[in-house]
Amino acid sequence: MRGIVDSLRLLMGGEPRKQSRAEFSAEAQELHAFKGQPEQRKERIAKIRAELAEPTFSFTHRSFKWRKWRWASIILINMLFVVSFHYDVQLVEGALTASRFVGFHMADLNSALQVTLAHKNLVINLVIGTLTVAILWWLVGGRSFCSWACPYHLVSEWAEMLHIWLAGKGWIKDHPLDRRMRSVLYVIFALLALVSGYTVFESISPVGILSRALIYGAGVAMTWVGVLLFIEVFLVRRFWCRYVCPIGMTYGFVGSVSPVVVEYTLPECLHEGECRKVCLVPHVLEMTKKNRAEDVALTLGADCTRCGMCIEACPTGALNFKLRGTGGLI
Repeated sequence: MRGIVDSLRLLMGGEPRKQSRAEFSAEAQELHAFKGQPEQRKERIAKIRAELAEPTFSFTHRSFKWRKWRWASIILINMLFVVSFHYDVQLVEGALTASRFVGFHMADLNSALQVTLAHKNLVINLVIGTLTVAILWWLVGGRSFCSWACPYHLVSEWAEMLHIWLAGKGWIKDHPLDRRMRSVLYVIFALLALVSGYTVFESISPVGILSRALIYGAGVAMTWVGVLLFIEVFLVRRFWCRYVCPIGMTYGFVGSVSPVVVEYTLPECLHEGECRKVCLVPHVLEMTKKNRAEDVALTLGADCTRCGMCIEACPTGALNFKLRGTGGLI
């Protein structure tokens, strides 16, 4: 239970909790002590240097298996809407925020919450659609909707790649914000819907704007998407996803106890930090820092997007997708 509470606290913007050694498992304490021995420290540093020298460790030589699957998933899901509308095949009707799949209602969880608060009543089709989507994304867990279905996530990922390249050249700097801002905005958007009777957030959500633009054609609202991408390239890395968007938080709440997790295993880790460099939400990887893991096997929290980038970046296989409660890797 404590693990779930800590996971949700991180999702809502809290800082990772630094635990005392008394809270560590006996196995973790023993392993940390072993890794702290002078000869082990030297061996760890030597292994890290050897890994960095390997051509396969470089960015250009990585396989990016999970990234390829994610990008394909995002494109496929959103193209289903486009093809269905333009060729009138009636496979998927509507947009990503609310749709019908072969006649069965589907509703984005945050959009459903906004509509319910604005209209102050429950519509049976909305309830059915919301439950269907909730079960689907609960199965895969965390904020997997973000990295496997959201069209804005894809273009934001491209913007992030440009941001990192520009920062590497020394031409720009990232300006991190307080992650608690997202929780505050979550409450504000909910209250605005409740008080105004209008889904205020939906009018500025780049997710809905991009989804509708792909299906029905771009409009003036795409200017707002351009502004967000400008901010993310030149000012704040992943501004919308990290600090504003309530959609990811909603899916994070639902996916906090998912059967699919990313598991970290302490014995395999060299603590070189490559996973945290690529992670959209590096605070969920706090346990990968030296002397921070309280057990030999831990699962990443609810804010994890299940993007697989940390798995691809880890040269020792310390991170993997896993079915909770089993020994099987995905």
